Amino acid sequence: MSLFKRLKDLTLSNINALLDKAEDPVKMLDQYLRDMEEDIRDASDAIAKQIAVTKKFEAQYREAEAMVQKRQEDAVKAINAGRDDLARRALEDKKNHETRMNEYKAQFETHSATSEKLKRQLADMRNEFDKLKARRDTLVARANAAKATKQVHDLLGGFDNRSARHGFDRMEEKVASLEAKAEASKELSRGPSASLDDELASLDEGSAVDDELAALKRQLGK
Repeated sequence: MSLFKRLKDLTLSNINALLDKAEDPVKMLDQYLRDMEEDIRDASDAIAKQIAVTKKFEAQYREAEAMVQKRQEDAVKAINAGRDDLARRALEDKKNHETRMNEYKAQFETHSATSEKLKRQLADMRNEFDKLKARRDTLVARANAAKATKQVHDLLGGFDNRSARHGFDRMEEKVASLEAKAEASKELSRGPSASLDDELASLDEGSAVDDELAALKRQLGK
């Protein structure tokens, strides 16, 4: 599997198709981001190793290059000293170092180009991750708003106005019935003795009025 395969899988153009299959969009979005973060970490580790190999070839190339230069100087020094034999050996060793230098240089250039390419891909991947992370926040807000709207609609759809009104009407009838029963109970509680007491009291009230009327007439001389 390509190290950057998920970069293709998680582009902005097809993330909505992935969301269509998700039971919980928020959890799926977070999972996609976690997967991408893991791939970015793996890519970073791989690139770090690639860079280390590149630097190793560069060091070997520079070392061989230095030895080529040194053996050239050694050959000149030997010739000046009249030691052609030493000059020959120096030039032979120079040739061996030149061979290694060219091999290390080719490896260094190849790995250096690969490292630069991978670093550009990693930068693109991180940029894509930032875009998806920002879009995740927008999609989560939309998902939460949609859930809230659906919940309200579900509640309103399950609410029966007629049923509630009918229930209130029944309770009103029941309250009226209780009030009628209470009034009847009040009437019954008076009983015969209560009626007799009322009548006797009214007689006393009438006698008192008559006495006051007679007294008033006597005062007036009538």
